[in-house]
Amino acid sequence: MGRFRSSADDSSDVGIDMSAMIDCVFILLIFFIVTTTFVEETGIEVDKPQAASSQNLEKNSILLALTTGGDVIYGGRNIGIQGVQQLVRRMMQNEKGDELPVIVQADTAAPAGMLVRVVDECKLGGAKKVSVATSRAAKKA
Repeated sequence: MGRFRSSADDSSDVGIDMSAMIDCVFILLIFFIVTTTFVEETGIEVDKPQAASSQNLEKNSILLALTTGGDVIYGGRNIGIQGVQQLVRRMMQNEKGDELPVIVQADTAAPAGMLVRVVDECKLGGAKKVSVATSRAAKKA
């Protein structure tokens, strides 16, 4: 009777130590948070004109949107043409002398005169590089 043991007597709990896996998950989470670059959006969707010579620009820039009604949008708020120069000047001062490019996302139906005024206000605010955002045109065969 002593030689045969029933399996019911060996009721030791077997568990998996999850602390090492949790540590790895937290380290990966911190890595992804630190290395992620967040893209700043204007807060409004505009229909950009197409251009065959379009290029990708820097991620760190001031994004302005110009709507069909002539509204100038920054960060989801309508700042108007009067707020462009002040905004650009403030952003340039925050960058401590770095040349921060300004990208204007103008709608295809936006007035051309208004686009020229926005670019002019950006230049008066101290921007050295002002670009107009376009979408890449399909290549013709």
